[in-house]
Amino acid sequence: MSGVLFASVVRVDDGLPLSASTDYGQDQELHETRKHLKVLSKKLQHFPDRCTFKSGSYNVNFTSALGVCYMMVCLSSYPSVLAFCFLEELQKEFIVTYDSKRIGAAIRPYSFIEFDVVIQRTKHRYNSPRSLSTKINMADMQTEIKLRPPYQLTLDDLHAINGFSSRSSAKYKGIAPTQTLEPLTLPGAVSCALSVLCGGLNLLRGVHAIESVLQNEDEDLSYVIAFFLGTAACLYQCFLFAYFSVWRNVKSFLALGLVCVCNMYLFQLRNLWQILFHVAVASCMTLQTHLRQPLGKAPDYNV
Repeated sequence: MSGVLFASVVRVDDGLPLSASTDYGQDQELHETRKHLKVLSKKLQHFPDRCTFKSGSYNVNFTSALGVCYMMVCLSSYPSVLAFCFLEELQKEFIVTYDSKRIGAAIRPYSFIEFDVVIQRTKHRYNSPRSLSTKINMADMQTEIKLRPPYQLTLDDLHAINGFSSRSSAKYKGIAPTQTLEPLTLPGAVSCALSVLCGGLNLLRGVHAIESVLQNEDEDLSYVIAFFLGTAACLYQCFLFAYFSVWRNVKSFLALGLVCVCNMYLFQLRNLWQILFHVAVASCMTLQTHLRQPLGKAPDYNV
């Protein structure tokens, strides 16, 4: 039996099928798996952009990008790397064939049924591993799967109302499940360590400032506030570097601004080199946060 059995292209917003392979010969278990695929297609907005659902002897794999989802049914023994290479190839072909306006304007199901020709041709290639191995480079996809494996959906996810279940609702809030950051680099690690050091120095000076205020009522409490705000800004930059959040780059830039303001206010307590060190470290953290982009962004196919 062929490894790739069925494939379809679905609009993410409303689950409208845009195209599909015309396959009719199937057993009962495969028929049930096709039903699962149809249910999943109605809930794509609530799932990560790369998922696998196991259904007995078959797997449903899908990947989403630019408002379109590419779905397939294959044997459970079919290699995951090949499955997602297949979907990626369909994605490339579909993006260069149809523009976003046509996709968004589609009203009737299977408006692009002619794309079945491409699906069938690609299926035939991926069901012939010997001829396939010399025509595609799986190294990139192998690395991608290793760094960001597909999310394993369960029956709870499948039957949940509006894509959420009581057990897994926290997983699908917002966009966090799809936003795994790029691997840590050496400059990023060094910048993060220096930022923690600056935060620690600010915290230590802040504690000493509190002691001075307690011993001498004439001491200015605003210095204590400036030291602790500097500590918070440094640690928050580390958090933004390590984890994805909405407006992440803007928040990091604002934290940099807070570090600069605090050090300007503490000018009488620090020399110029100390101030430059703190500002330089915060600037490096802002740069590294900007450079460390999320994985799973839609590929650029020059269209």
